[in-house]
Amino acid sequence: MDPVRFLLELAPLAGEEARGDYVASRLPGARRDGLGNVWAGEGRVLLLAHLDTVLPPALPRRAGERLYGPGVGDNTGGVAVLLSLPEIPGVVRGFTVGEEGLGNLKGARALVAALSPQVVVAVDGYLPGVVDRAVGSVRFRVRFLGPGGHAWGDRGSPNPVFALARGLSALHALFLGEKAASLNASGLEGGGAVNAIPKEASALLEIRALEASRLASLFARAREVLEAAAQEHRVELDLEVLGERPAGLTASEALREAARRALAAVGEKPLFQAGSTDASAAIERGIPAIALGVYRGGGAHTEEEWVLPQSLWEGRKALLSFLWALGVG
Repeated sequence: MDPVRFLLELAPLAGEEARGDYVASRLPGARRDGLGNVWAGEGRVLLLAHLDTVLPPALPRRAGERLYGPGVGDNTGGVAVLLSLPEIPGVVRGFTVGEEGLGNLKGARALVAALSPQVVVAVDGYLPGVVDRAVGSVRFRVRFLGPGGHAWGDRGSPNPVFALARGLSALHALFLGEKAASLNASGLEGGGAVNAIPKEASALLEIRALEASRLASLFARAREVLEAAAQEHRVELDLEVLGERPAGLTASEALREAARRALAAVGEKPLFQAGSTDASAAIERGIPAIALGVYRGGGAHTEEEWVLPQSLWEGRKALLSFLWALGVG
């Protein structure tokens, strides 16, 4: 099976369900669960590639050696490489839902729980990247609530939009200078009419950190900052946690050595780094896990994402070499 051809066929498919159907139709012995996961094979090693993308897929376009399109790399490239592998004794190929956005690793968590593997490898990311440590995260929605009113007639009444702005500004200041943590804000909403005081303003927030204790500390501090903004602007605060991912590592030296051999097979040295992948679903259960990049590209999570299609052959070779180094394949 040609991973480049599969990349071109997969890229324009919209949504996890369509991609799951495509993968299942080309995966001998495919099984599916109620979430939409697809997998085949039996064994101690579970390979995972997520089916979902951050942005809606679109027809890819070529420009020189590059192939452009949202999601064409992350993780269409990983799915294509994993799907191109032959059936290998001792190896399960799994294709998951719910890795991106607010999916909260639901697909990977379900497969890891159901299959009880001894080793988990996320097939995801750029060559020569190897994620051997999980970045923890907490994702939550904040809503500031007020009475609303007329922009002139009720002037001076609490405005949730100003409370949200104050809270976000204070959070930004809180994270300035952080080297091992990050803050992101997105999905801002509030009001509609220019002459009406909104009753509500909201945002989606994500905090990431390398250490679980630091993550918990930053989240607690963030809550305090947002509560202070609500009090200052005389509005109510509603905070809802939408998802959490663990911080930590379970990558053994055997996994790291296998990664070194895998990258050497394509003339590279591994770039060990922290990240958030399907491997986190194994790390929280104490199962040895790592993530292996299998394509070359850039622009992940943007409309200008791109890959070098021929690099998928390198990724395929590296992944097979990784399995051989583990004693399977």
